[in-house]
Amino acid sequence: MKKDFKSGFVTLIGRPNVGKSTLMNYLIGQKIAITSNKPQTTRNRIQTVLTTEEGQIVFVDTPGIHKAKNKLGEYMVNVAERTLNEVDVVLWLVEPTTFIGAGEKHIAEQLKKVSTPVILVINKIDSVKKEEILPAIATYKDIYDFAEIVPVSARNGNNTEELLKAVMKYLPYGPQFYDEDTITDQPERQIVAELIREKALHSLQEEIPHGIAVAIDSMKMKNKVMHIDATIICERDSHKGIIIGKQGNMLKKIGSTARYEIEKMLDCQVNLKLWVKVKKDWRDSEYLMKNFGYREDE
Repeated sequence: MKKDFKSGFVTLIGRPNVGKSTLMNYLIGQKIAITSNKPQTTRNRIQTVLTTEEGQIVFVDTPGIHKAKNKLGEYMVNVAERTLNEVDVVLWLVEPTTFIGAGEKHIAEQLKKVSTPVILVINKIDSVKKEEILPAIATYKDIYDFAEIVPVSARNGNNTEELLKAVMKYLPYGPQFYDEDTITDQPERQIVAELIREKALHSLQEEIPHGIAVAIDSMKMKNKVMHIDATIICERDSHKGIIIGKQGNMLKKIGSTARYEIEKMLDCQVNLKLWVKVKKDWRDSEYLMKNFGYREDE
């Protein structure tokens, strides 16, 4: 092992839709964190691992820091705030704007409670003129004492090399935690569930998304084909009808788009069967939340 090898944990925070998952997927080079333009997409601490010549960065993706509305919300806020203290670097993603809203101010307040170095990442620079970036930097400088400020575009990878250099600067020296070829420590079942959930979010209308979870009932390899049975859980009977769709069309669409992604990820043929069940108020039930993989002790 090289003497000057660095390794550490980094977390990405920011309001919903600022591009956290897009950035992570770009840096890692393949799709792991699910992306959707609906808030609260990421619920678990997905760890992705990036190994370079200089070091290894383990990304811990915290659920968003926001004011809680129900048990699921409270859980997400607690996990997020705990994570900030446990990592070596915090990356705070924002948009290139001079308007700082309540959500951003709330995050700045939370950050003042931690001693971890914070790098401000101004994302989506491909969406504004160059001269609009400097005023955005100046505005953010006033609300927090950042270790570094790096403008990037997660979509096309612009300036992401600089960002990685900045991150490495603040990581401690040490051995790598994972093998070079490890990209995530999430069990396959969980990633498959997330992929199905992502496809459901993309296909359905606005009113349902937060109220769905996906449970993997079974996953077995038989004759080189992965057979997966999964259930989409929703909160209302009316939602069940929408998810299934006319003559089952919506469920077929979700199933075929999810199957395509799962086959790419597992690198084998997949036979995916989807069911839909109604479990009212699952987001406020401790038992059901544990059942879908949200555990307070992680």
